[in-house]
Amino acid sequence: MKNPVQSKVKALRLYRIFHRWLGIPLILFFFIIGITSILLAWKKKVELLPPTSKSQSESKEQWILPSEMIQVAQHAMDSLGESNEVDRIDIRPDKGIAKVTFKTHFSEVQVDGFSGKILSIDTRHSDWIEKVHDGSIIDFYVDSDETSKLIYSSLTSIGLILMSISGFYLWYFPKKIRKLKQS
Repeated sequence: MKNPVQSKVKALRLYRIFHRWLGIPLILFFFIIGITSILLAWKKKVELLPPTSKSQSESKEQWILPSEMIQVAQHAMDSLGESNEVDRIDIRPDKGIAKVTFKTHFSEVQVDGFSGKILSIDTRHSDWIEKVHDGSIIDFYVDSDETSKLIYSSLTSIGLILMSISGFYLWYFPKKIRKLKQS
């Protein structure tokens, strides 16, 4: 008959080996995800996003068309020598502005929603940090269809689940072994 203490000790050794060899390659990814999580949580406090401007227009009666806002932002990017391919436009009615972002770089142009005047041009650091966080930074530079993001997210998630399970057993088995030795 097998000794229950010896089988638990053997299992504990296997979990230690598994935990160590799984953790070594994953530590870099967990570190990146941890650092970028902190930065994304604090993005507004540490100014990783350009501060949102307010409309400075005297007349706040009639908004210009979104297509005009896009043209103003594209013209600004052309003058800076950057790509003007628009990703999205974020309209802020309470501030009277629109934020225009671009597909191939992390710039943001804030346009006055009433006058069409450019209020600011700045870099959205939180956008590239988010892409590093979820692994889509590789897809961004290689023009892929989220393949890298899916692989990165899946592998790190599965790795974290397996590390949690093996970590639990590394905590639990010594308690079980002590209890078996006492009885």
